[in-house]
Amino acid sequence: MKPFPYKRIVVIGTTSSGKSTLAKALAGKFGYAFIELDALFWEPGWGQANLFEFRERVEAAIEPDSWVVAGNYSRVRDLIWERAELILWLDYPFHIVFWRLLTRTIRRAWTQEELWNGNRDSFWSHLKLWSEDSLFHWLFKTYWRRKREIPILLSLPGYKYLKVFHFRHPRELENWLEEI
Repeated sequence: MKPFPYKRIVVIGTTSSGKSTLAKALAGKFGYAFIELDALFWEPGWGQANLFEFRERVEAAIEPDSWVVAGNYSRVRDLIWERAELILWLDYPFHIVFWRLLTRTIRRAWTQEELWNGNRDSFWSHLKLWSEDSLFHWLFKTYWRRKREIPILLSLPGYKYLKVFHFRHPRELENWLEEI
């Protein structure tokens, strides 16, 4: 097996596509730093870091030579993508990410799993589809927008140097992972 040639990787995709799971696994496999943008953004009590603090945290996190970032935050994309070498885009069908979001939300609510900075998911808040607090609302709001915007972003001249792997189904990702 030849060595993996990329040391700065970004995993993007819609909510519940598996960004964090993949990024954490790759970071562990290669001994890279794992950076979860949600953990840098969300404050205790689901407060949001202000832009200055968030950008500072991200700049510090991507300082090492090798890392895997999970997340799509446009507020820090310039910092991350300008240092990145590889983008892994998880672009799965809606029914797959919806099912993953549903099962993940139920599991997290049942187990009271701590996410970031003491925060935990509340199943009932996610059922309020009209609420900005609902990840289902977020999925419906961003799923098709990301399908339109990501190809445009990746085609910008400033990002032409990035190697991109575009996975349209979890099986494609599984096959790729077996090859690396």
